[in-house]
Amino acid sequence: MASYLSQLKDKSLFIEQCLVNGRWIHAKSGRTFKVENPATGEAIGECPEFSKDDTEAAINAAAQAFNSFRKVTARGRAKLLRGWYNLMLENADDLSLLVTLENGKVLAEAKGEVAYAASFLEWFSEEAPRTYGDTIPATNAGNQVITIKEPVGVCALITPWNFPAAMITRKAGAALAAGCTVVIKSPAETPFTANALVELAHRAGVPKGVINVITTDRNIVEVGRTLTMSPLVKKVSFTGSTNVGKLLMRQCAETTLKKISLELGGNAPFIVFDDADIEAAVQGALVSKFRSSGQTCVCANRIFVQDAVYDKFANKLAAHVRDNFVVGDSLKSANVTHGPLIHDRAVQKVHEHVIDAVSKGAKILVGGRKVPELGPNFFQPTVLAGMTCEMKLASEETFGPVAGLFRFKTEQEVVKLANSTDMGLAAYFFTKDNQRAWRVAKALEVGMVGLNTGLISDSAAPFGGIKSSGFGREGSKYGIEEYMTVKMITFYYGVTSAI
Repeated sequence: MASYLSQLKDKSLFIEQCLVNGRWIHAKSGRTFKVENPATGEAIGECPEFSKDDTEAAINAAAQAFNSFRKVTARGRAKLLRGWYNLMLENADDLSLLVTLENGKVLAEAKGEVAYAASFLEWFSEEAPRTYGDTIPATNAGNQVITIKEPVGVCALITPWNFPAAMITRKAGAALAAGCTVVIKSPAETPFTANALVELAHRAGVPKGVINVITTDRNIVEVGRTLTMSPLVKKVSFTGSTNVGKLLMRQCAETTLKKISLELGGNAPFIVFDDADIEAAVQGALVSKFRSSGQTCVCANRIFVQDAVYDKFANKLAAHVRDNFVVGDSLKSANVTHGPLIHDRAVQKVHEHVIDAVSKGAKILVGGRKVPELGPNFFQPTVLAGMTCEMKLASEETFGPVAGLFRFKTEQEVVKLANSTDMGLAAYFFTKDNQRAWRVAKALEVGMVGLNTGLISDSAAPFGGIKSSGFGREGSKYGIEEYMTVKMITFYYGVTSAI
């Protein structure tokens, strides 16, 4: 692993500590946990095992910093974010290497994620000076009502491993733009990308205590309770599973009432109508389903194809996967298109979904097995035909490289099938019929719809779901509002004589 780290242009970006109040420190206990490369199983390094006391120190630092940072002008915060953005671009190669080492996604995708992550800092640097209030005509004579927007305060940001760079900047960029300070709990699987990003923020001039980053593995429950129950924390933003999101929401209400935004699990339908451009639909499915080896919350989980084009679509999708996808470690071969899953538990879930589907009548068109000769975390990109609603994949999020194809006959039928889940994050459909486009887009019970596209992520677009996929929005002009409160001020200026 040392040989990979030696490829870093700036080796000081590899940091095995946590940042609290502007200082890189170890846990008070001295305890650490190992971080492994999912492609090789080799140890990359170690990070501190933070405890309740360590976490409280980070919260206190953020609270102290908030007293002064909230007074920095919006234009001043914009300049800090722009500086952070510029440093991300200058160090994109190193950041991409760190993403690949600890997440496993191929280097080309890692570079794409870093560019995507940087775009949030650029976006929110431009939004910071535009947090406008309103002037409201009062109903009482002699009164004038105005509103202003204020930063909510200290924010706890709990981020996932599948986008170790972008999920940090999407949250922290908005928080800093609003004038908040943050404590980032980075994932135990991918802490080094987070540390490098925060170091760049520090170099960009972000004052000490404004951004703090903490890590833990075994103490995750203790640290989570500390973040959610601290009276100093005024906002929690979490991306992860629905079950954990519900737990955090309960904890946030036990001792205090906090603002909270939750971006949780998905079970995205991908619909191909018989009037669709099949080539475009296949490309959309490839992007939506197999990006990051299927480890995205918005990837297609159930692919519904209308009877008349089912076989054509299935054959084209399977042929592309068979002929163009190469599984492996992208740091060893430039030909690799898909890396490992994050750990063996993820592989086991994917394998169980395939075995379950086949046992109930599904047919493997391509893939369908583990690749132990590459390592324990590799699974072949897979296409399954003949899927039915009784199979696990229909109701559970696979979070892996398995495309299950379901047949449908009518628009009404497929909309009902698409909505037959507690999840409501994203949905995709392909059609050339403009009237159908509006009908289906409005009928789908999700927070985001991709129409004739399999890629919907954009810093300018509001990201978030409904139902058990959570609430709140990230990115876009709405993202900054999650970190602000509206204050109303009524002025009495006296009653003037009527004209």
